[in-house]
Amino acid sequence: MSKKSILIIDDEPEILNLLSRFLGKNPNFSVSTFSNPISAISEVEKANFDLILLDIMMPQMNGLEVLEKIKSKKENQKVVMMTAYSTLDKVLKSHKEGATNYVMKPFSSLEALENKIVEVLAQ
Repeated sequence: MSKKSILIIDDEPEILNLLSRFLGKNPNFSVSTFSNPISAISEVEKANFDLILLDIMMPQMNGLEVLEKIKSKKENQKVVMMTAYSTLDKVLKSHKEGATNYVMKPFSSLEALENKIVEVLAQ
């Protein structure tokens, strides 16, 4: 199996460090991180990622706007939305905008998140 490239976009450095270290231990994953969603969008335009983990609540631009911009450039891009603020409205809107899946923060366990990633990558 070739390495799967994962991009994590989140404004919280602790989350980026945690996920980067944990997912980076998996020999099948290559992990990149961005705290600035605007920079991340330009990176997505240049590079190909197998999966993007995208936070919904960020100060510069919310995750739904980022999702919309990513999907306008790469409609088949797999994106898993992450949020600590689950509302039915956000879940429905993220699915409508083309999110592949949705996970809650704090994560129930990093292993469960990794299993979700493997599941989405297999789709």
